[in-house]
Amino acid sequence: MKLSIIIPVFNEKKSIIDVIKKVHQIKYNHELTDIELVVVDDCSTDGTSELLEKNKKELNYIFISLNQNKGKGFAVREGIKHSSGELITIQDADLELIPEDIPTMVSTMLDLKVDFINGSRYMTGIIRPLYSYRRYFFNKMFTKFASILINVRLTDLACGYKLFTRSLFEQIKLEENRFGFEAELLIKVARIKKTLIAEVPVHYFPREIKDGKKIRNIDGVKILWTILKYGLFTKTNRFKV
Repeated sequence: MKLSIIIPVFNEKKSIIDVIKKVHQIKYNHELTDIELVVVDDCSTDGTSELLEKNKKELNYIFISLNQNKGKGFAVREGIKHSSGELITIQDADLELIPEDIPTMVSTMLDLKVDFINGSRYMTGIIRPLYSYRRYFFNKMFTKFASILINVRLTDLACGYKLFTRSLFEQIKLEENRFGFEAELLIKVARIKKTLIAEVPVHYFPREIKDGKKIRNIDGVKILWTILKYGLFTKTNRFKV
């Protein structure tokens, strides 16, 4: 079984090589016969793209460079197009979420025989540093709202760690290009079958805006609109034909 790890990146010159090295250093589950890295640069302006082009052979990853900034959701979809694994996960390029959690997500998926694993920064069992209460409050509020709309008990809607099967992904037509795509993906999966989803606690090392964090307050409004759009206003999924 092959795992494709999609790494969308925008202006992360300081961290991206460390992320790739950490992904390669992980001891993966014995069920996985192959690991594939697909790095998608979303038109960075800080030298990230040049750095990735330079290191792609040495560090063994597929590199895609977009000529226009399209957003995380678009970059993930583009990476998946160039991947070939039966399992797909998304690794952020800033190490807020650490690759060491990937094997646990894979093991849980295989043990429970589900098609979708949602990483959660709020489930118990892992010690995490403190971070912005306002960010926590609004994410929990959005998560509870989405849980009510789709009738699934979620704990972390916006966590970047999602692991899913290719066969499941191919049933869904994703439309959101930016941060709202996590909510869209989770809601549309739940619309197919609620019991396809399991949650796994993950480590979280939050950054602040001054450290390079990309999400802004306006993105919270867009995520809320995404929840309303796909959880309330869209009564049926838009599947691929």
